[in-house]
Amino acid sequence: MGNKEALLAGAKRCLYEKGYARTTVRDLASAADVSMAAIGYHFGSREALLNAALIEANEEWGETLAKTLQVETPPDASPAERFELIWQRVVESFGEHRRMWAVSFEACSQADLDPEVRAQLANAVELARHGLANLFQSLDEGTAEARAAGTVHQALLSGVMLQWLIDPGNAPSGAEVVRGLRLIAADVLGEL
Repeated sequence: MGNKEALLAGAKRCLYEKGYARTTVRDLASAADVSMAAIGYHFGSREALLNAALIEANEEWGETLAKTLQVETPPDASPAERFELIWQRVVESFGEHRRMWAVSFEACSQADLDPEVRAQLANAVELARHGLANLFQSLDEGTAEARAAGTVHQALLSGVMLQWLIDPGNAPSGAEVVRGLRLIAADVLGEL
């Protein structure tokens, strides 16, 4: 592994261990076992290295999330039962991937500071919308319906994840997400 690859790997470890804001140039060089000057040579700055590592970590996290959400459901499960089973798996996965979830929220704060990070995150959100709509409702990716449903699924995922990061003991379960959606849908659809 060359210095550039070692720096990226070390920077990802630092993101998970210390987060974006608390990682120093010294931390990065130490994690990669290279000189601090190597950061400037290969990436130009601490921020450029961390952003590159953040982009790679987000791509890896997206692949991990897709695998996590592949939940086997009984063939005779109703859509609500299937939805609840998938959400239960999502909530369970938060503990397994806590640091990545935290880093992904921290990444959002970098979007205003770096156009490359913003573009990568925007692309990831758009892909997630369609992927979540396909997973939860078998909607064809690329359709207006998939985007609309996926937008709500993405909002649910981000919101439940944030609640779990702040207070895991009181974050909603899959059953609570389904119950809440039923209450909201009944209220909204009753007014149409």
